[in-house]
Amino acid sequence: MNKLKFIFLIALLIVVSLKYGGNIRGYFLKNTNIVISTYLNVKTLIKESIDEHFAQQQEIKDLREKNRNLENSAEVLTAFATKLNDMLKLNSIEDYAPKVKLVRSIAYANLNDYHKVWIDYKDFNSSRIYGLLEKGSAAGIVVQKGGNPMALLLGDPKSIFSVFIGEDKIPGVIMGKNKEVHVRYIPLWMHPKVGDEVQTSGLDGIFFGGVGVGIVTKVIKEELSKTAVIRPYSRISVPSYYHIIEKN
Repeated sequence: MNKLKFIFLIALLIVVSLKYGGNIRGYFLKNTNIVISTYLNVKTLIKESIDEHFAQQQEIKDLREKNRNLENSAEVLTAFATKLNDMLKLNSIEDYAPKVKLVRSIAYANLNDYHKVWIDYKDFNSSRIYGLLEKGSAAGIVVQKGGNPMALLLGDPKSIFSVFIGEDKIPGVIMGKNKEVHVRYIPLWMHPKVGDEVQTSGLDGIFFGGVGVGIVTKVIKEELSKTAVIRPYSRISVPSYYHIIEKN
């Protein structure tokens, strides 16, 4: 009798397997896939978290190193400024104390003009023209528009300030033309060259002297003067923050 029960049980399992095996396998396969998928997702999340942690650690390390370098530079510049002001006092000249402030760009002034940007600057004096810096390079000027501060970036025809070209300090005036950046009114008897660096002159009271503007890429001889086309260090893409020159 027991043998018959065993044979019957085997036959029943075979029938169930044939009739419902696909569903059972599908059920287990589905749940297995869910488990595997969850495992892989958790594994990826853990790996990304670990990678992000180590990336942040490296970034913190890099920033600490940069901060140490900046502290050293600040100490040297402070010593230099103290020595300079001592010399100025000996000649009865006012102390030299330049000042810059971090400001934020808000939005383009015109949707189809990427050279004009509204600036969030609470201490704006509408009677002044300010120099604008991006990562230590000249980025343009800040003027008033409707009583509010508006940045005219390099390439705008009204972004105008004085510069020197090359080691010979050839004078000229920066201004935009057809989205290019030109140095105009260079005397005909002077000879700027491709590759010369263009820096602010500081003679117009807008920038400090010696701020990098760009590199000469082409020199055009005109009827009464020469024009140098330059590749600016500060690009057209608008960053979130600039430094505005409050005192030069």
